[in-house]
Amino acid sequence: MSEPSNGLNGHRDDIHWPSLFAAISAISAVGIAIGLGLPLLSIILEKRGISSTLIGFNSAMAGIAAMIAAPISTKMAHAFGVARTMLWAVVLAAISAVGFYYAEQFWMWFPLRLVFHGTTTTLFILSEFWINAAAPQRRRGLVLGIYATVLAVGFASGPLLFSVIGSEGLLPFLIGAIAILAAAIPIYIARNESPVLDEKPERHFLRYVFLVPSATVAVFVFGAVEAGGLSLFPIYATRTGFSETQAALLLTVMGIGNMVFQIPLGLLSDRMKDRRLLLSALAMVGLTGSLALPWLSSNWQLMAVVLLFWGGSVSGLYTIGLSHLGSRLTGADLAAANAAFVFCYAVGTVAGPQAIGAAIDISGNDGFAWAIAGFFALYVVVSLGRWLFSPK
Repeated sequence: MSEPSNGLNGHRDDIHWPSLFAAISAISAVGIAIGLGLPLLSIILEKRGISSTLIGFNSAMAGIAAMIAAPISTKMAHAFGVARTMLWAVVLAAISAVGFYYAEQFWMWFPLRLVFHGTTTTLFILSEFWINAAAPQRRRGLVLGIYATVLAVGFASGPLLFSVIGSEGLLPFLIGAIAILAAAIPIYIARNESPVLDEKPERHFLRYVFLVPSATVAVFVFGAVEAGGLSLFPIYATRTGFSETQAALLLTVMGIGNMVFQIPLGLLSDRMKDRRLLLSALAMVGLTGSLALPWLSSNWQLMAVVLLFWGGSVSGLYTIGLSHLGSRLTGADLAAANAAFVFCYAVGTVAGPQAIGAAIDISGNDGFAWAIAGFFALYVVVSLGRWLFSPK
């Protein structure tokens, strides 16, 4: 595929650090809230006696919200500006985060999920477009590795906060809302540095879903595993025999693995002519690690060691997939492709909690591991097909 010569990121060799700092700091604050919120909400619903299938269904609303927000986000940014759209998204996300505490009826959590995850999706799409626009081609992997590492700090901090403050009372919800509001500070300071969308994409939105399938299928699988895993792993771990605190700490260990691995993976991807090989290798690591989970359930320390490497490698599907996407497109096409990328991630977050939650209900606790393995196996098959039939 030929690369457009025009666009926001052009072919600069320098890294525009002020823009990158603003976008990365903002989305990392949101990451703290999401890392805290996903296990928090699942544990509260579990305590209320809601089944795993219904918890998975409610968690899947995050993906539905993201699917709705993805094609709209770039249009809003084109009309109102990237920074202004992000600031409004921050406010709405913070309000909905607190709303979960006051929503006593289960049905109320569905519209709240739509608002919360729709607005955070907008923040992710526009932050990643901002980052990709500011990143030079030859150092894209490094820049996105830094982004993923800092974001991982946010995601790891969320479960760690959860292990300390627990699930009782208003405090965890207030902390999540404050973390989201903190994202407005760097966005506002760098509002004049945000990229400008003054052109329209060359293709219809859905065309971008299939334009770079090695990236979009990778992020679909990652979305399924991340959403299903973060939402249902605390339930899987506590049913296995671990305490609530131990389950939260295992999530933190996965986040630390994500933190440690992303910059090395980004640097490695910058040295590769074809990032698809690295994506396939990461999927194989994910498949192997998920199949090993049932045999690790009796040893917390060994599971923590495996999840450290597994979590870091699996999260690379997102980082390297995004880097692969950014190396192919620029300008308005890149903005639309970023939205399509997050759209595929959202589809995965719908499929993941549903499939994993149903697998637990149907085949017992080990169904958690088998369902996750199935998603990785899907990408292995797709990647092999791409290598055989589309070698370039």
